[in-house]
Amino acid sequence: MDIILLLFIFVLAAFLGFELISKVPSQLHTPLMSGSNAISGITIVGAIIAVEAGDSGLATWLGFAAIVLASINVVGGYLVTDRMLGMFKKKGK
Repeated sequence: MDIILLLFIFVLAAFLGFELISKVPSQLHTPLMSGSNAISGITIVGAIIAVEAGDSGLATWLGFAAIVLASINVVGGYLVTDRMLGMFKKKGK
């Protein structure tokens, strides 16, 4: 029963996230990505705790995958943010 509830929450979150992002104007995507870096940082902390508390090999591997994917999201977000901020620097400096 718990797996059905978790699957329902996951599908609902994916649908809601898709609907929200598709309604955001393209000018706001980069600032929203900057804000999501903080959320991904929290995800990394939670994934580290999950790896530590994992009783089975599957839990450990899922936690490790969460760490890797959230780290990619954080690094990519900071690279995009840096590129965006570089667009506002004066030429020649």
